[in-house]
Amino acid sequence: MTGPLDGGDLDGGDRGGAGDGGAGRPPRVPGPRPAADDSAHRAPDPPPGPPPEPPRKQPPEPPREQPWERPREASPLPHATLRSLLGAWALAACSAEETAAVEAHLTECAPCADEALRLRDAVGLLHHERDLDLDPLLRSRVLENCLGRRPARIPVPGWAAPYDAETARLDALLQDIGRSEWRAPVRLRWFAGGRQVDRPTNVAGVISHLLAADGLVAAALGLDDPVGPPPDARSPGTRPPYGPTERTEAFWRVLEDEDRGCLRDPWRDQAHALVRTVSFAGRGVADLSVPYGSFSLPLRDARLDRAFECWVHAEDIASAVHYPYDPPSGAHLHDMIDLAVRLLPATLAGRRRAGLAGPARTLVEAGAPGRSLRLEVEGAGGGHWYVALDSPAARACPDREVALVALDGVEFCQLVAGHVTPEEAAVGQAGDREAIREVLYAAASLSRM
Repeated sequence: MTGPLDGGDLDGGDRGGAGDGGAGRPPRVPGPRPAADDSAHRAPDPPPGPPPEPPRKQPPEPPREQPWERPREASPLPHATLRSLLGAWALAACSAEETAAVEAHLTECAPCADEALRLRDAVGLLHHERDLDLDPLLRSRVLENCLGRRPARIPVPGWAAPYDAETARLDALLQDIGRSEWRAPVRLRWFAGGRQVDRPTNVAGVISHLLAADGLVAAALGLDDPVGPPPDARSPGTRPPYGPTERTEAFWRVLEDEDRGCLRDPWRDQAHALVRTVSFAGRGVADLSVPYGSFSLPLRDARLDRAFECWVHAEDIASAVHYPYDPPSGAHLHDMIDLAVRLLPATLAGRRRAGLAGPARTLVEAGAPGRSLRLEVEGAGGGHWYVALDSPAARACPDREVALVALDGVEFCQLVAGHVTPEEAAVGQAGDREAIREVLYAAASLSRM
């Protein structure tokens, strides 16, 4: 059996032999035969012609540009102009267009970026003008915070705290006003002789008045008195009362106008010395007698009186220079009102002796209950008190109440300071009309310059 590679005839015929001249040639290997199932569906060969052109290769599509990859447009402003705008940019004083141009330039120019950072840091060191609304309470807030963290070794007595707080607030006010405002006119008002009176002065005059009046307490404590004793001190039994008003008049006479504007430091030093002295003193100092001319007060009450007058005159100054000023704290205001109420019975008795009030209706023994007026004080520092009407030594009690007066706490203090009249003060009244009138006029007569 022979195969194609052996020279065998696959068709059974002789394809090449020696007689046909095909001896020695290799046998021809036919191509693969198509499958039966493919031959029936075979597509016809294309007609002869030129070969089709190959498809053209399209250029690659460029990558889509992202918004953050777009190049910045050059600023229309020159470099010198942009550099000159750096100061305004640091102060946030540029327009929107200038700000955008400067910030775009800073991303490209390193020297300008360094200069901009230095200017922005310098802006943080600038101090704006202080707002007048903030300074009056700044010292008290700092002191409260400091004392809350570490209590003082020698604390200020509670009865001296109102004076310490009010002098600190007034000192902050004086620190804020300009030197020219020391000449601002101030009208001191009080109640005397059944009517409201006043005295014109200026801010410097008010401070010299406080310095002279506080000298009463300084002299009682053995400190330096800026006014000194009265001219006729050698004959104390015959000299007239030398109280706050007389001391102020004498002080004003010896002070030149140019000297009054330099009294802030002496007044502040005197206030600090008074607080420091009572803080280091023992308990018995609270009962030390302080002469007020025609009467005397224990030191604890004299300090409350000085705190009250400091607040009242600080409001006079604040009104003259258009400065916002708040009343004292509720606790301090309550103590001031309590002092005024405790002085009312003796003041009523003094007005009767002077013929300014009607006679007492019912005299009772000391400590016995007597006719009383109930005083209702509303608002911060408020409360209710009973005032003995007929005798200073009588005991005021609700069982003998014959009248009622209700008013705001600050308004009551304005009445005691002589800044409002008795007719303007009371908003609520009930009971004995005469008793109400006597008490209101006695409260107003507590005022003085």
